[in-house]
Amino acid sequence: MNRNMWISLAAGVLLSMLGFYFAFKNVPFESLIRSMAGLRYEWLAAGAAVGLLSFAVRAVRWQLILGTSRKLSFVAIYHPLMIAFMINTVLPGRIGELARPAIIKKQNNVPFTVGITTVIAERMFDMIILVALFAWVMAFVHIDPNLEISFRSWQLDRQVLENIAHNISRVCAGITVALAVISVPAVQRLLKAFVLAAPGRMFSKRPSAARKVEEKISRPIAAMIDHVGAGLSMIRQPLHLVLCLGYSLVIWLLQAFALHLATFAFPAVELAFSQTIAVFIIVCFFIVLPSVPGYWGIWEAGSVFGLALFGVQKDAAAGFSLVSHAMLLFPVLIAGLISAVATGVKLSSVGRADHESAG
Repeated sequence: MNRNMWISLAAGVLLSMLGFYFAFKNVPFESLIRSMAGLRYEWLAAGAAVGLLSFAVRAVRWQLILGTSRKLSFVAIYHPLMIAFMINTVLPGRIGELARPAIIKKQNNVPFTVGITTVIAERMFDMIILVALFAWVMAFVHIDPNLEISFRSWQLDRQVLENIAHNISRVCAGITVALAVISVPAVQRLLKAFVLAAPGRMFSKRPSAARKVEEKISRPIAAMIDHVGAGLSMIRQPLHLVLCLGYSLVIWLLQAFALHLATFAFPAVELAFSQTIAVFIIVCFFIVLPSVPGYWGIWEAGSVFGLALFGVQKDAAAGFSLVSHAMLLFPVLIAGLISAVATGVKLSSVGRADHESAG
């Protein structure tokens, strides 16, 4: 791994260790083991299956987003997606987000810029739905406004959650507006005209230098603008836009439902589905932070935090958080390895392709 990767891994390990410490510092080991006794594994198996189903829906959504610029089969989409999420479980820094466009570039000759733009668009759909679900939770799920949960020197209450959602909403809105503007063909033409004209204006007295800059810099940037426009072209199609938002809602409800099925495996954890959605969204807000592969520690801290809002004891919450996290993570790891074998993709070659394509 290069220096930046080591720094990312070290930062993630530190944050995850802190997350584990805060989540488990007051939980006796005996109580933790006792809370995990008598698990009903059939519910965990059902939760794992539903979690994997959400990734099939992700593949359909990505296929729809890419379809406006390049038609690919479900299988051609599904395998790179599962490999990418598998990479996120074993490497830091969410490297898998670069792996997806790198793999489809290598296997289907889709320009890397097109691929990465569609991944960014996916993430924006995800954030829009998560923020909308959080607004629904705040409106319809009872969270005592006077409840405060200590987290060492921090306090978690309803106001803190609303502030977090507000800040994420502002960032999400800004990026969404930027993507919408860039997707307009007139804006793309304006940007390309400016980029291509810049060398001539900057080196008006040196034509040879202007031609070199245009060839080496301006034309590649203009091609990149075309690729970004192709990746965002579905934004201009209302039906595709609505379908993508619908798929995004289904994806996150399936993930929350998988987590809800895990509650039936734990006699000490009783939640309504709406409460499970609230816990899941809080976990998602926590794992926005950088972390080691798989979000270990950060996920558990967010889950224990969220479960405490609904009166779940800390030992039961800690055991549930560990087991449900593994239930959702390990099937993705296995499915990603199967996809890598099926397509002949090697992780080492994906890492080099990520670096070269991003460069």
